[in-house]
Amino acid sequence: MEEILIDCSPGVSGDMLLGAFHDLGVPKNIIEKTLACFGLEKLYFLNFKESKSCSIRGIKVEVDEIDQNTRRDWNSIKDLILKAQLEKQLKKRIYQVFESLAMAEGKVHGIDPEEVHFHEIGAIDSLVDIIGVCASIEYLKPKKVFCNEPTLGRGFVQTDHGKLSIPSPAVIELLKEKDIKVISSIDSIEGELSTPTGIALLSNLVECFKIPNKYSINSYGVGIGNLELPCPNLVRVLKINSINEYSKYKKTSPRYEEISIQEALIDDQTSEDIANFLEIFRKEGAYDVSCQTINMKKNRTGFSIQVILPIEKQVYFRKLWFQYSNTIGLRERKQFRWVLLRRRGECLTTFGKIKFKQSMKPNGTISMKPENDEILRLQIENNKTAQEVRNIIQESCREFKALEDWK
Repeated sequence: MEEILIDCSPGVSGDMLLGAFHDLGVPKNIIEKTLACFGLEKLYFLNFKESKSCSIRGIKVEVDEIDQNTRRDWNSIKDLILKAQLEKQLKKRIYQVFESLAMAEGKVHGIDPEEVHFHEIGAIDSLVDIIGVCASIEYLKPKKVFCNEPTLGRGFVQTDHGKLSIPSPAVIELLKEKDIKVISSIDSIEGELSTPTGIALLSNLVECFKIPNKYSINSYGVGIGNLELPCPNLVRVLKINSINEYSKYKKTSPRYEEISIQEALIDDQTSEDIANFLEIFRKEGAYDVSCQTINMKKNRTGFSIQVILPIEKQVYFRKLWFQYSNTIGLRERKQFRWVLLRRRGECLTTFGKIKFKQSMKPNGTISMKPENDEILRLQIENNKTAQEVRNIIQESCREFKALEDWK
């Protein structure tokens, strides 16, 4: 499955995104069919026109409005969305974009989001842009959406609220709410380079605001903006395949993966408290937890604790440190590890069904051993040593039955 990379060069708007997606290959009827689900088909004429910006070709979106005087509030747009007969995921995308705009406008004007009356956003051309871009994403179904950091421009823009400085208050609120970084290197360009509609679409549709280190380009589309700038005013949308140099190892043994290591030194908790703390880490999914007693300042005995955990859980584990221990700081680093593929299963033995674990060596050889908890259980039940239990299991062990895939 391909990925999408949105290249904001220099900024972004809803119509530029829509033009780029159409140029990329999203059919016009896909967009219009989605708009018809909202009952908007008789309120506009949509045209995709070949155009140029500083001699660079692309597609410019033209929307001729039939009801130019109608401006909708958040409640009326919400009602349109909820009543529309659309796939659940597409409806959710559209709702989230408009909701983020309503929240931003409500915050800016100091009113309840339910009371927000959209002006430019409630016009037909903005509805076409937002619904059309969301429909394009749903049509392409990318594995992931990347985007570079947009620029904002400077100066003033004329709105229904009067003349506003750039970036507009709504853009600032959207950027703050989603913690989106922006680039200021060419903000000396006069004009609104990134509009509220464009930023709202990015903040809800983009999963990563970093360009992959390595990728191949399969195809791309170009959307042209309306402003005349000293540089090409365009947005590019690319179909890509990001390249992870270690991806080929994901299904081979050993497997490569990124992990997080967190550690701290604690000298003001009892050993009982520390033991409980370590158990919490294990239950919450740590790969491994280790603890050593050490001599700390003022000759106090303390504990050096290290936790190895999945990279996606590092934020959650930070909270656990500060919630369940007395530490006032911790160290954290990302590392990589190679692990043999393994899987759990069971074998029938003289003792009955025993839980086993298999691991695969780099040459394909598979080794297998019973789970240690099973050895302990059988020792107690049969009054035998661990080695006696292992010998009986080895002699009577039958075919391994896998209970999960290799991982």
